[in-house]
Amino acid sequence: MDANVAKEDGDWGGEFGANYAIYQSGGFSLTPGAGLFVHDDDDPRYFEDNDGGSSGCRDGRTGNFVDDDNCDSTSVSAFGRVEASYSIPMSLTLGLGARIDDDVRPYATVSYPLLPVMNLKGNIGDGYIAAGLQAKF
Repeated sequence: MDANVAKEDGDWGGEFGANYAIYQSGGFSLTPGAGLFVHDDDDPRYFEDNDGGSSGCRDGRTGNFVDDDNCDSTSVSAFGRVEASYSIPMSLTLGLGARIDDDVRPYATVSYPLLPVMNLKGNIGDGYIAAGLQAKF
């Protein structure tokens, strides 16, 4: 299980995923997973108008008030991933991964044990960065 603060293509958010190592041998592992990226997906067309009189969500093209849901810019995106890594016992885990959503995004990954079942983990790739905690069961 992973819980990360992440930035993908300029959008900041939280990344939550589940992983399962399908292959482990001599420090090497192959781990596919899936998760959700909860992020801010601003649409510049809509904005909150608090002019002191009437307030609410306004359409920037028409100037009309619209449903407030248009100004809630929270979005949830599903993703898949696979990582190949090598763990140095009681030390770093280094690897390469691919994050799959609208496109395939390769990245490097590193983690360090904080507790026997908890790692500090980071991922970095082109247009993608994430850091957080990884629980191993």
